[in-house]
Amino acid sequence: MSREPLRPAIRAAAETLQAAGVHSPLADAELLAAHVLGVDRMRLALVPMVTPDQLEEFRKLVARRAERFPLQHLTGTAAMGEIDLAVGPGVFIPRPETELLFAWALGQLEAIGHDHQPIVVDLCTGSGALALAIAHARPDAQVHAVELDPEALTWARRNALQLADEGDTPIDLHAGDVTDPSILDHLNGRVDVVVSNPPYIPEGAQLDPEVADHDPHRALFGGPDGLDVIRPMIGNIARLLRPEGSVAIEHDDTNGGDVAALLTAQGGFTSVVEHPDLAGKPRFVAARRTA
Repeated sequence: MSREPLRPAIRAAAETLQAAGVHSPLADAELLAAHVLGVDRMRLALVPMVTPDQLEEFRKLVARRAERFPLQHLTGTAAMGEIDLAVGPGVFIPRPETELLFAWALGQLEAIGHDHQPIVVDLCTGSGALALAIAHARPDAQVHAVELDPEALTWARRNALQLADEGDTPIDLHAGDVTDPSILDHLNGRVDVVVSNPPYIPEGAQLDPEVADHDPHRALFGGPDGLDVIRPMIGNIARLLRPEGSVAIEHDDTNGGDVAALLTAQGGFTSVVEHPDLAGKPRFVAARRTA
């Protein structure tokens, strides 16, 4: 069977994606090629030649990406920490910047030590990204995840079952509303770490087509100021955390100061700190429950 060189096809694909306004054209082209070939992106150099069928499949995926279909919908996966999650229509695609929240959570758990089984709660879990990444990294932890949207919950269950089958500690998934004053009330005062990546975009914000046209709006928008979910959630976080337990909430880059102010106004929190992402934009606020 005849074979054709891969690298020129990747270069052409990157030019196509750049012209379409895709933010990371070369990386996306390489990731699509790696998906078609069933190899890691870092191993593409080991596959210099491809079959005409593989090239055709690659070009079809590039054409769809140029129409601004999300890369993760085309590959079917998104990464968080050391795990890959199944994603697709109906669930929010985890973002690379949320890795900072994941790393923060692991740091908090490490500081606690290993003298008791830590309890972690992920509010607005979506695909299960944070909860499952934490459970993978800390198999000694008891991890609870809450999600309201039925479609997202279906994806989270699928991911949870897959990772449990692969040997990870199973998480406890809860169908519920993170603003419900009684949510997870069996954990009152017992939780070591709470993480949340809630709907936080202010209504009317301008978004890329991949987000506006494909992520579920329920997972994106948090009311006029982006705080409609975060505001009532903070009382629940205060109720759940043990003394000196910690919380981190991801937020829109326009309202980090507002989230910090809400935690301060709630009372019972110290060490309220705003954390930037790698681009220097405000990304999440962390705080500690008073002793």
